[in-house]
Amino acid sequence: MKKIGTLLSSILLIAVLILTGCSSKESGDAKSSGSKGSDTFTVGMEAGYPPFNWTQGDDSNGAVAIQGNAEYAGGYDVQIAKKIADGLGKKLVISKMEWDGLVPALASGKIDAIIAGMSPTEERKKTIDFSDNYYTSHLVMVVKKGSKYENATSIEDFNGARVTAQLNTFHYTVIDQIPGVKKQTATDNFSAMRVALQAGKMDAYVSEKPEAVSATSANDQFKMVEFSDGKGFKTAAEDTQTAVGIPKDSKLTKKINEILKGISEEERTKMMDDAIKQQPAAK
Repeated sequence: MKKIGTLLSSILLIAVLILTGCSSKESGDAKSSGSKGSDTFTVGMEAGYPPFNWTQGDDSNGAVAIQGNAEYAGGYDVQIAKKIADGLGKKLVISKMEWDGLVPALASGKIDAIIAGMSPTEERKKTIDFSDNYYTSHLVMVVKKGSKYENATSIEDFNGARVTAQLNTFHYTVIDQIPGVKKQTATDNFSAMRVALQAGKMDAYVSEKPEAVSATSANDQFKMVEFSDGKGFKTAAEDTQTAVGIPKDSKLTKKINEILKGISEEERTKMMDDAIKQQPAAK
């Protein structure tokens, strides 16, 4: 009986190992295909970069509930995420997190994609992949009305100005192109920059046009400064493009690109215009 029991135990152990091996393979496949076998599409974003994304208290204007939170995420990125989720036949889940945590969360499989106004820079491409571009903008400055920088026409006009931008973005690196600039410590988010500008703690911050339009719409004391060709910041095309962050070698990339291709430029423009109008005034 002891020998039979030992034999049965061995057979059971082998069966368990085989099943475990199959389970591991399926788990690996799931990660590479973006929650394969799951009915959800989990997207990471700050929910704090209007008009691309923001946080609000209800589901008005197509906002989506934030995972583990009583609040909702709205904005241009949310509408793009909804279209992608619909195209994939999955339920959209929004995961709100700090900007610095987005790429690590994607690389570790905690989220399926990043849709957060993120540029597909070469540095980020070392860790994650990107979809085709879904929005293109250009850099501007946001200043207070009545300041000596209100009528600036060139970045050289900001000589001696206290200028900042968001942490770990190319916005912050281009500040070095301004001669004589007093580069300030980078801030975690745009809400903090708006507060600092309003309080007079700095003279300007670098942004992209949609956010600047959002800022000036929310605060009539702010003004957006745009530059003509040759007088603004020098940037690479990838810096002003916005794309979906996707895990390396994911099977989702091709499908997401197909979905994005189906969104016309006219529809994208309308979505951004709507987002600018709908953004919470306090964000």
